[in-house]
Amino acid sequence: MRVAVLSGKGGAGKTLVSVNLACAANADTYLDCDVEEPNAHLFLRPRILAEKQIFVKAPRVDANRCTGCRVCVDFCRFNALALIRGKPLVFYEVCHSCGGCSLFCPEKAITEVDRRVGVVEEGKTGGLRVFTGRLDMGEISGVPIIKALLEHLPEQGLCILDCPPGSGCAVMESIREADFCLLVAEPTRFGVHNLAMVHTLVKLFKKPLGVVINKWQPGSTDPAHAFCTENDVPILATIPFDEVLGKLNSEGKIAVQEIPAYRELFETLAATLQKGASAL
Repeated sequence: MRVAVLSGKGGAGKTLVSVNLACAANADTYLDCDVEEPNAHLFLRPRILAEKQIFVKAPRVDANRCTGCRVCVDFCRFNALALIRGKPLVFYEVCHSCGGCSLFCPEKAITEVDRRVGVVEEGKTGGLRVFTGRLDMGEISGVPIIKALLEHLPEQGLCILDCPPGSGCAVMESIREADFCLLVAEPTRFGVHNLAMVHTLVKLFKKPLGVVINKWQPGSTDPAHAFCTENDVPILATIPFDEVLGKLNSEGKIAVQEIPAYRELFETLAATLQKGASAL
């Protein structure tokens, strides 16, 4: 089973849930798809076994062959090319590597070369295989890194996909092959706003889903519960607003390995997920 853990904003507790769920359920594979700020390794501390550089195709212009006809510039819908003093200038940060400029150049002045955008690290901690994507500084899109991570999806066993925050292209790529989406939300108005965005995204992908509410305080106003009730979304677990849990996180410790009550909470969550979406 492939479980994607996502949230509409950073700091909601997505990695907290991902790491503890992986450990409580004895997961086989962990993919850290939050490639801009991967941090699961701070808790899992995998032994690095291999590293693979990730490249994308980028246009290279032969100034001697280019006639400044503007075909490439007019073709590019991402504005990655501009004609400066009669020659195209490439803005690699917004290039989507579609290859169109090279294909349609009448003078064959544009060729494609490899350009590095990041790395994927493979590691292991106990019986858990951990794959971490890292986007290079200054790069815009993490999608190529996430595509490389998804090549390591197992055919069997439990795989946890720790997704990027938000609801953009990188999130969409992360949940593409998921069997179930676990949404982590905070019980605040701002938290519900972001929950609503990611809920809409998951529904568009027609994925089964459930919610974990983090930082819950008994007796307080909880708009997250209200949202789930109104939208018929199952709440699979609530994690209390707990100073002890916060301290464990700050020290890079895994709650299910330190506190029996949290092991029980995440084991119950894992059992619910493994029954499959039909049981929800």
